[in-house]
Amino acid sequence: MVIVTIFGESTVPQATTDLVKSVSVENMLRQRDAVMERIAEAKRLIGEADEIASKAGFGAVSGYISDRYSHGGARFGHADFVEQMRKHVDASGWKHLMNESGIRTLMDAEARKQWDSSVYELKTPELTLANVTSTFTVLRDGREELFERGVIACFRGLSWDYKTNQPFKFGKRIVMRCLYQAQVGPYTQSVNHHAADKLDDLVRVFSVLDGKPEPDHRNGMYMHLSNATCKRPVERFIDLEYFEIRWFKNGNGHLTFKRPELVEKINRIIAKCYPHALASEVR
Repeated sequence: MVIVTIFGESTVPQATTDLVKSVSVENMLRQRDAVMERIAEAKRLIGEADEIASKAGFGAVSGYISDRYSHGGARFGHADFVEQMRKHVDASGWKHLMNESGIRTLMDAEARKQWDSSVYELKTPELTLANVTSTFTVLRDGREELFERGVIACFRGLSWDYKTNQPFKFGKRIVMRCLYQAQVGPYTQSVNHHAADKLDDLVRVFSVLDGKPEPDHRNGMYMHLSNATCKRPVERFIDLEYFEIRWFKNGNGHLTFKRPELVEKINRIIAKCYPHALASEVR
């Protein structure tokens, strides 16, 4: 799924009241225009100052403005400075609207990574009422499909090398390979970042199906597992809201689910999206 392709461009503005309920999009766009007007005016005034200073013998005062390069930074001395600033301002606006819309909660880690990359690399369209309306209408209307794809991505990201892992549904428990690095000697095992991301996806799915807000990413699985390793290195066990995990010296983790009714909801989504494909792929 390439999130960049979700951005839409429309020539017909529509009402945006229900798209991002916590934000007045129209007011935000007015403020954005005010910001850009002042940036353009600042550029023009510096140009005038250059001209006056040069004629008076001071030289170009714009040379006193630091123009050191940083990743993606708009360089004042370049002719496209205002346009580059526009891209930065607009990318920040898209990021804010996505966070406030609640749609980000429905995305899996890979989809979020792609969206964040488009923002970081300034590959977002101009932040206009038409483009915001078009983009978030597409996202809103497709949010169920977006969430289902996240469930499937989470499900398919698990390993099916063990009998407890059923290739067509979640069972009572699953085994995750390489949850930790294999223990060598007396050293404490370290958490696998990629595996922790998969567990964050799983917690997010459970939270949405349970009607609860997404957990704070700062309190994610990597932190939980790291703390458990430091505090209980011998037990190798952690008990969380939706599942408990026991891990071993080889780095594998055994998850036992605690909410069978939520597991059943996940299995219904899997059956709806891929009634046969997942089973056939592992034969």
